[in-house]
Amino acid sequence: MDGIGNNMQKKAAELERLAEVLVTGEQLRLRLHEVKVIKDRRHHLRTYPNCFVAKELIDWLIEHKEASDRDTAITIMQKLLDQSIIHHVCDEHREFKDLKLFYRFRKDDGTFPLDSEAKVFMRGQRIYEKLMNTENTLLQTREEEGGTYERALVGSEFIDWLLQEGEMAAREEAEQLGRRLLEHGIIQHVTNKHHFANGPLLFQFRMNFRRRRRLIELLHERSRCIPESQDSPFCLRKLNSDGGNTSFLSVLKRQVSPEELQTLGGPFIKKTFTIVGDAVGWGFVVRGSKPCHIQAVDPGGPAAAAGMKVCHFVVSVNGLCVLSHDYRTVSSLILTGPRTIVMEVMEES
Repeated sequence: MDGIGNNMQKKAAELERLAEVLVTGEQLRLRLHEVKVIKDRRHHLRTYPNCFVAKELIDWLIEHKEASDRDTAITIMQKLLDQSIIHHVCDEHREFKDLKLFYRFRKDDGTFPLDSEAKVFMRGQRIYEKLMNTENTLLQTREEEGGTYERALVGSEFIDWLLQEGEMAAREEAEQLGRRLLEHGIIQHVTNKHHFANGPLLFQFRMNFRRRRRLIELLHERSRCIPESQDSPFCLRKLNSDGGNTSFLSVLKRQVSPEELQTLGGPFIKKTFTIVGDAVGWGFVVRGSKPCHIQAVDPGGPAAAAGMKVCHFVVSVNGLCVLSHDYRTVSSLILTGPRTIVMEVMEES
C-alpha cells in the first residue's frame, strides 16, 4: 500500500479533471452552436467550417458572466486547449490568444483524441442523455435492503436496455460496460456496497451530465471538507496534491482499543465498502496497529468512489477480522488478495 502515493493521486486527479473538462467543454460547444458563435467563416478566400473567433468568444464569455475579465477568459480557454478540447484551425498556435484568430472544437472536425478514458465518459454521457430523452421505465423509485432510492435502475434491466437500444451486442459486453461506468464514477451502487453486475442490484447515475457547469469551475480547486471534533481520536492534516485536488492525512492522537470500537451504543458505527482496484491500486493507505486506521484516501480513487474516508478504523478484510493485526499484515492481505475487496470499518458517528 505504501507505493500508491504519487501515482495513485496523479491517476485519480487526471480522471476527475478529464470528466469535468469533457462535460464542461461539450456544454460550451453546444451553447456556442445555438447562438451561432460557432459557424463557417472565410479568410483569404478559404472557408473554415464550424469555427469561432477568439476575440469574439472572449467578449461572449464576459457578456454571459462566464468570466469576470479577459485574462480569466483566456485562462479558461487555454485549459480547454491544453486538454485538446479545442485547437487553432491550422494548429499554428499552442496558446489561446485574444486576437482575431480562428479556433475550433476538435469534436466538430473529428480530431478529438479518444483514448480509453475519454471514450468511457463520452459513452456514459450519451447513454445518460438517451435515458433522459426517451420514454422508459428503467429509472424508478425502488427499494433495496430497506432503503428507498429515487431514479434507480436494476442492473439486469439496464443490460437488457443496452442490448435493445443497440448500445452493446452481447450481455457480457454490456456488463463490462456497466463495470467501467461504475469504475469511472458515472454510476454507483445505491449503497456503494457492490460493483456492477447482471442481477437485481440497484444502481444510480452518480454523474449528472445535465448539471449546468460554469466554465470558471475549471479553475477552482476542489476540496473535501471533513469535520474534526475535539473528542475525535484523530487530527487532520491538509495535503495539496499535484492534480489540484485537496486531500487529508489522518494522524492518530490517542490509541483506540478494539473493545472501544465495538461497544454497544458507543461513538462508532460500522460501515461496509466494496472497492475494486485499478491498475494503480485501491486508492488508500492503512497505518497503525490493533486496530489499523485509514490514513489517506485519494480523492478520485476507487476507495473514495466507494465512500471510504480517512479516520476509518479497519475491522475486517474480505471477511477476516483484522482488529488484532498491524498495518503491514492488513496491507499484505489486501495486496495478495482479489482485485475486489470488501472492507468493514468503524466510523465516528
